Amino acid sequence: MAGLIPQSFIDDLLDRADIVDVVDRRVKLKKSGKNYMACCPFHQEKSPSFSVNPEKQFYYCFGCGAGGNALGFLMDYENLDFPAAVESLADSLGMKVPREESPDRRDRDEGQRDLYPLLEQAARFYQRQLREHPAKAVAVDYLKGRGLTGEIAKQFDLGFAPPGWDNLLKALGTTPERIEQLKLGGMLVENESGRVYDRFRERVVFPIRDARGRIIGFGGRVLGDDKPKYLNSPETPVFQKGRELYGLYQAKQANRQLERVVIVEGYMDVIALTQLGISYATATLGTATGQPHLEKIYRLCPEVVFCFDGDAAGRQAARRALESALPVMQDGRQARFLFLPEGEDPDTLIRAKGADYFRAQLDAALPLEDFLFEALSESIDTNTLDGKARLSKLAAPLLNKLPAGVYRELMYTALAERTGMQVDTLTRLVDQAPPPPAEPASESRAATQRPRQREPIALSQQGPNGLVQTAIFLLLHQPAMAQNLPETTGLEAIGGDDAALLIELLELLRRRPESTTHMLLGHWYGTPEGELLNRLASQERLIPNAGIEQEFADTMAKLLKHPERQSFEARVDKLRSRNYADISDVEKLEILQALREKQRRDSERSRN
Repeated sequence: MAGLIPQSFIDDLLDRADIVDVVDRRVKLKKSGKNYMACCPFHQEKSPSFSVNPEKQFYYCFGCGAGGNALGFLMDYENLDFPAAVESLADSLGMKVPREESPDRRDRDEGQRDLYPLLEQAARFYQRQLREHPAKAVAVDYLKGRGLTGEIAKQFDLGFAPPGWDNLLKALGTTPERIEQLKLGGMLVENESGRVYDRFRERVVFPIRDARGRIIGFGGRVLGDDKPKYLNSPETPVFQKGRELYGLYQAKQANRQLERVVIVEGYMDVIALTQLGISYATATLGTATGQPHLEKIYRLCPEVVFCFDGDAAGRQAARRALESALPVMQDGRQARFLFLPEGEDPDTLIRAKGADYFRAQLDAALPLEDFLFEALSESIDTNTLDGKARLSKLAAPLLNKLPAGVYRELMYTALAERTGMQVDTLTRLVDQAPPPPAEPASESRAATQRPRQREPIALSQQGPNGLVQTAIFLLLHQPAMAQNLPETTGLEAIGGDDAALLIELLELLRRRPESTTHMLLGHWYGTPEGELLNRLASQERLIPNAGIEQEFADTMAKLLKHPERQSFEARVDKLRSRNYADISDVEKLEILQALREKQRRDSERSRN
């Protein structure tokens, strides 16, 4: 029966399930102390870093950052959506899943599910046109001219959108319901006068599959004089450009175990590389490479190679990719940067030089650490003291974006060797100035925006965001402490995402005092807040051996003593964490004033 699954049933299900049993049936676990360990099923590794905690009922991989409760594991391991994971887990325990009627939600979910077969039908239509349409020669000649074989065209489901305004519309149905579905899937366009017509016309069509192989959208390369040259489906309920990679499904199909993924710029680059033996190429879909793209790749393999043109535009794109890569560079992950000769792209280069040459270029690509220091040193004379100081100021805030771990420590050590400074001195630089501009001021805001990334913190961090995350961390490991708190009015004055999460967490625990760690992880699963909770839950080694209640009480007391000051400092932290190129002149002035005020307050506190 369609409808929502009651939260009470989900809580009961998680309470009855044993995550050790759930995981062990799929990944063989070995006891290690009070936890269980295995090699992570979500990325390749030689030594186990995948830990299952039977007490808190969650799993976490210290290599790739995957984590969650039993339902989250089923979703990630078996590629299930949330309702299907609930059904699977309930079935294994002999439980029947109840449903709450929600007509609006039911209609929306069913409409979204209907898009997948509809988009598959559209792909089949375009493929038939490539074989049968009277005007097919222009598309066939184009593909042959680019060196594509019929086999590779079939592997990537290539098709042809013939000339005309309503070919797809007529082929897939003209009922009002079908028209609305096709519009929802991005296949039809309605103009201001109400006329509906095909989005893709007189183009070679590239179906886009998600990681599970479902067609979710299309790209089209023009064959006439229309603009733009390449056209993608718009954002739809099943297609989010910022999260999908063209060719990733085919790469997974061609490689039993991916060792490396290459990110190139276009559909034809992916297809040409695949045809000539580089079967692990992907491309973003009209967007810069972002953290969601990289997290998806690193779940599958340990290495990413970014492939760019060697001109100024390629270097700018590489800098944006570097910015996105830094926060996801967990220990064991690797990123490289390959810059092609002027006038070459992956398609032309591999056809001219061959697959062995291209593989050699990938092997010799610049590691992230070399590219970072090289890019920052371009206009600096690092042989002078002033140049070394400037390099330190530029690099230290970027290195601070790296997740805590061995790699970050090594990067700070490498910077220390280049500048002759001590690592402790470099880390202090992060707290003394706003981040430097990563792009020229003329770069567009859309090109430099990055998704919000939460990072784990040490309990010793005493900034306002650090205190709030410390409170969340302690509360997550011992939820019952929420019942012992006196009035907490005043947290709202701190502001910020983390403070909002702490307030919501406290309210939830007061309403449901029986909540456990894995229930909390389930409540926020699949959200940015859930990612933070997973990371904090994994940091067992940071839990105080004794006195966790007192630690929590002291932390809350600090937050509530001067919430307005915490709010002020949180505002400073938030402004300083943003890309300088994205900040308006008014905000830059605010940063300067806020930093001066913060220095004055710090000075007053030190005198007192």
